[in-house]
Amino acid sequence: MQRSPEPPSKGRGVFCNRTLNMRSIRAIGYDMDYTLVDYHVEVWERRAYECVRDVFVAAGWPVAHLEFDPNAVIRGLIIDTELGNTLKANRFGFIKRALHGTRVMEFDEQRTTYARTIIDLADGRWVFLNTLFSLSEACLYGQLVDLLDQRALPGVMGYRDLYQRVRVATDGIHKDGALKREIIADPERFVVRDTELPLALLDQKHAGKKLMLITNSEWEYTRAMMTFAFDGFLPGGKTWRDLFDIIIVGARKPEFFTYQGPVFEVATDDGLLRPSVSGLRTGVAYLGGSAAQVERALGLSGDEILYVGDHMFGDVHVTKSVLRWRTALILRELEAEVGAIESFHAFEVDLKARMEEKERLEAELSWARLSLQRLQAGYGPPVEGTEAEWHAHIHATRNRLLEIDASIAPMARASGELANSRWGLLTRAGNDKSHLARQVERYADVYTSRVSNFLHATPFIYLRSPRGSLPHDPSTPGGPPLSPALVTGR
Repeated sequence: MQRSPEPPSKGRGVFCNRTLNMRSIRAIGYDMDYTLVDYHVEVWERRAYECVRDVFVAAGWPVAHLEFDPNAVIRGLIIDTELGNTLKANRFGFIKRALHGTRVMEFDEQRTTYARTIIDLADGRWVFLNTLFSLSEACLYGQLVDLLDQRALPGVMGYRDLYQRVRVATDGIHKDGALKREIIADPERFVVRDTELPLALLDQKHAGKKLMLITNSEWEYTRAMMTFAFDGFLPGGKTWRDLFDIIIVGARKPEFFTYQGPVFEVATDDGLLRPSVSGLRTGVAYLGGSAAQVERALGLSGDEILYVGDHMFGDVHVTKSVLRWRTALILRELEAEVGAIESFHAFEVDLKARMEEKERLEAELSWARLSLQRLQAGYGPPVEGTEAEWHAHIHATRNRLLEIDASIAPMARASGELANSRWGLLTRAGNDKSHLARQVERYADVYTSRVSNFLHATPFIYLRSPRGSLPHDPSTPGGPPLSPALVTGR
């Protein structure tokens, strides 16, 4: 009898925010781009960047010299369209790092600018970088802010107007199809094939799950990408279309999840459309439609359906908030993030020990100052020692704290530069969770780095969320000690 295989690396785990019993899931819907079809991020985003830049070159802007910087931004950052800044915020919306254009804002400038500001993504001033597709747009915007400050961009009426122009140009290059035709012509250059992915979906299908493909991409591009990603790895001459009970292209997410829209049948392989009058049928590809039609076709709703996608808002937030479907977020960067954290572990242990000593000495210094204050003012319980002895003790403690701070500073700086030297970890903002991590925590039932990680989890797994913690919990560092009853379970 074959035992279960070795578990994957931690970076390929399926992480659970809310308990999810996969046995109770009867249908699984998938996004395509950066979900079922993974891309070489730098290659894809560089070409997108170049296409948008060339739009502005054609308009007479002096931008031909600009180049894509793959490390300029990361997913989960926020663009301040009012001031031309790119920001990283913690889970409460407080800004922890900021760039104006491509220039790092010094701490005092950042504090002066944002001391009274808490980010609320419902405010149109803020643009949240929801997906890897945002990287090229945000990189170019930052560079153009620099040129706008130099008064080198004719006719631009401020930072908000500049962002809108970048947004329109980016949408335009996706709509005109030239970039996608380039990708279709040379998919090997752009697409990362995951040979484990087809088996993961076959496991789900044979476990009785209804599988759906729901993508905003049009039929021609979807057919080409899915054929390249799947068809060489399926048994018995099957194609990617055999995997899915429902296929919807041109879905217009997130509106797909909130509005009733017309639906058309993709009648031929070259994309000829005809109106659909009989509802959604198995084995037929459609354009448009709505989530309500999907629920009717499946006879399922709510927590019987799991939707998997990479877009924080369009795939996860709206699906959870409106339909109460279960949700899974694909964070492709997670593998590198976990790897960076693990590689820093020895330093982290040392840093933690130094911080614990620092906290102990700070408490000791605070008590020494209070004791000296009581001794000098002549109140409170009797204080042992002389003023000179307390001054000497305070001086020695402060000196030791300075030594510890000097040793901690480079380690803390290195900790803040893990994964990306400018922005640090995707899910952290200093010692706190990042704003992205808060969104993930709030709207994604589970999250993982790639769909094929479900292969290792199996379609029958019961995913349990960890016990939530608060600062006063015994299990939290700095919390009260465990009582004997808690330790023994009595």
